[in-house]
Amino acid sequence: MEKTASLIHPENYWVLWAILIGWAAIAIILEQKFSWASKLSGAIIALAGAMLLSNTGVIPLESPVYDTVWTYVVPLAIPLLLFQSNVVKVWQESKRLLLIFLISTIGTIAGTITAFFILKEYIPQLNYIGAMLSGSYTGGGVNFAAMATRFDVPEDIVSSTVVADNLLMVLYFFVLITIPALSFFRSKFETPHIDEIEKNGGSENQASDYWKGKEISLQDIAKAIGTAFVIVAVSFSLAGFFSNLIPADSNILLSILRGIIGDNYLMLTTLTLLSVALFPKYFESISGSQEFGTFFIYIFFVVIGVPASIPLIIQNAPLILVFAAIIVFINMLVSFGFGRLFKFNLEEIILASNANIGGPTTAAAMAISRGWTKLVGPILIIGTLGYIIGNYIGTSLGLWFTSLL
Repeated sequence: MEKTASLIHPENYWVLWAILIGWAAIAIILEQKFSWASKLSGAIIALAGAMLLSNTGVIPLESPVYDTVWTYVVPLAIPLLLFQSNVVKVWQESKRLLLIFLISTIGTIAGTITAFFILKEYIPQLNYIGAMLSGSYTGGGVNFAAMATRFDVPEDIVSSTVVADNLLMVLYFFVLITIPALSFFRSKFETPHIDEIEKNGGSENQASDYWKGKEISLQDIAKAIGTAFVIVAVSFSLAGFFSNLIPADSNILLSILRGIIGDNYLMLTTLTLLSVALFPKYFESISGSQEFGTFFIYIFFVVIGVPASIPLIIQNAPLILVFAAIIVFINMLVSFGFGRLFKFNLEEIILASNANIGGPTTAAAMAISRGWTKLVGPILIIGTLGYIIGNYIGTSLGLWFTSLL
């Protein structure tokens, strides 16, 4: 796919870092200073600003700087955000989230099949696109890449689908983060986490109330950042060891085991929660870990808004965008329809659907941005399981679609 030149070169690292971190900081300041920004949320401000900068050609759509955020900043954010998590409460919440997550996954499958039969005569190599997007909209980008490799998808198809995938993910993120403010949804679903925040808030600006100043020492900073680095290093090393130990072409049971203990993020979440359970006094003594983790997540918000290039979609992949939109729309219908039927909370449904479409990191980021702190750990755990089942769903649908063309 043809790439347009940007005002700032992809290798102008210092300027790009300044923009990413500076805009994340501005989003947080606006969210806590103005009630309108608090209602809109800093997450939306961060995403929208990044989309504006990339779509107007100020910053590039791709850069090693963005890769660094995915590779280093996001993994560090996860343990920092889980240092105050109670593993018992995490487990209690995870059981409910698992069920609605699986229901949402059924929505992805139904949406992919529906979209395929509607558009198979109009989009070339839709079998490959269906495999990649069904995998991506079950777990995340990891599954997208796995399906592209599994079916040896041509580079131009991969590039066009990536852009459509990114744009839909960002647009759907906007939709999901707006839903809690709509009276229609508030009247149809229970909202215990939102109600708790409103009950304890005390002002119009919930973000400002939640992030009140606290005493943080140099020792807190050292313990928070140092411990996070150690946990990430150990987790990723263990996951890599088990992933190499169990062959990729093993039987189904070993493949599932490899997917569980060989997944970086699942190992990271599990090891963090175990550490917190085993050494509660140490982690309770650390102040500021949630603030550090949340700031890192806001940098991540800026990065995920960058690749959503509207001009490239119009030029190269308008029908792929329609295909992706059908999948997302049906996922939403199934998630909210069955969520209401089985009396799930609005927050649980939103995060489960988000974890499907965007992956565990975007779902956790949304929970953080809205103050649903009790759901951060559970959705990270459940969302990472999507990495495992996403490969099986994408492969199965890809093979079936190929047989139909």
